[in-house]
Amino acid sequence: MAFQVVGELTGTLEPLPPEDAGPPKNPAAVALGKLGGSKGGKARAASLTPAQRREIARRAARVRWDKKEDETK
Repeated sequence: MAFQVVGELTGTLEPLPPEDAGPPKNPAAVALGKLGGSKGGKARAASLTPAQRREIARRAARVRWDKKEDETK
């Protein structure tokens, strides 16, 4: 590993590809995923009633506070 790092820094070796790169992604699928991801939270918030949003916020706060109590034990 040290040999590889020195080689990359001096420019005598090409960087190794990341091990977890996986197969190449389809650009069309990536674009669709980004489109849906950018709408997701706003669309969900718009469809919830105020009571549903309050309940979700209560549960989230409870989980956060429970975690803090667990960490101190």
